[in-house]
Amino acid sequence: MLNGDVITVAVPTCGRPASLARCLEAVASGTMRPGELIVVDQVPSAEARRAVERCGIPEARYLEQPLIGVSASRNLALAAASGAVLAVTDDDCAPDPGWLSALAGALQRTPTPAAATGPILPLGPQPPGAHAVSVRGVGPPVDHRGPMLPWLAGTGGNFAARLEVLRRLAGWDERLGPGSLGLAAEDSELLYRILREGGVVRYEPAAVVRHEWQSWDRRLATRSSYAHGIGALCGLWLRRGDLFAVRMLAAYASDHARALAGGAGRRDRERVEQHTRALAGLLPGLLYGLRA
Repeated sequence: MLNGDVITVAVPTCGRPASLARCLEAVASGTMRPGELIVVDQVPSAEARRAVERCGIPEARYLEQPLIGVSASRNLALAAASGAVLAVTDDDCAPDPGWLSALAGALQRTPTPAAATGPILPLGPQPPGAHAVSVRGVGPPVDHRGPMLPWLAGTGGNFAARLEVLRRLAGWDERLGPGSLGLAAEDSELLYRILREGGVVRYEPAAVVRHEWQSWDRRLATRSSYAHGIGALCGLWLRRGDLFAVRMLAAYASDHARALAGGAGRRDRERVEQHTRALAGLLPGLLYGLRA
C-alpha cells in the first residue's frame, strides 16, 4: 500500500515566500500528508524559511542553493529525498486537498506506472486583466506509453515518480528549465526519457493542482520561453541521433502555425501575438540544444 509516509514532496522556489507559504499550506491541508517535504530555495530568505518551519509537516526541510535553475533544485531534492516516491509541484501552485492521495492511487494501479501526472487549472476566480499560464485541462484517465509528444503526457508542476526511476535516469536535465539557458521543457524532456525507455506515464484527472493567474506580459513571455525549451529538447535529442525529435519539432511548429493562421483569419491580435512569439522562440532553442 502506497501511503503518504513513503512520499516526499519537493517544491523548488526562487524568492517568492508568500507564494511558497500558500503552496505549503495547500500541501499540508491535503487529505494525505507527505512523509517528507523538501523546499529548495535559490533566493533564500528568513520569510521563506519560516514558511517551511510553520507549514505543519514535521519532516520539512529548507535547502538553499545558488541561482542555477529549477532543474538543479529538483535534482537536489531528488538527492536528498528518503521516500519511495517523489512528488513535485511549484511555488506558484496550490494542490487541491486530494492531490497527493490521487497520485498515490494512480501509482498503485496496474500496470505499475513509472510516473503519474494530473491537470493544472487556474487558481481561484480570474482577476481583471489576468491570464492563465501552464494550464492543463481535465481529461479522462489514460496511460501514456511509447514514442509520443511528451508535453501531452504532463507537466512539471504536477508530477510524481518512483525514486528509483528518477535516480536511474539522473533526474532533470539541468541544461533545460527556468533559470537555465534552455529556459523551459525540463519536464517534457524527463517525460520523454521515461516513455522512451518503456515506462508508463499515468494521467490521473483527480490529482489537481491550481496555478496562479499571471499578467499579459508574463503570458507572452512564457509563449516564447516554452517554445525555446521545446526547440532545445529537440536539439539535444537530434544530437544523439534520435529522429523522433524531428517529429516533435514539426508537430510543435505546425500546431502553432495553424493557431497563428486561425488568429490572423479572425483578426485576433492576442492570439496572433502569442503564436508568433512561440514560433520565434523555437529556432533559437533548437540551435541551443544542438550545441549545448
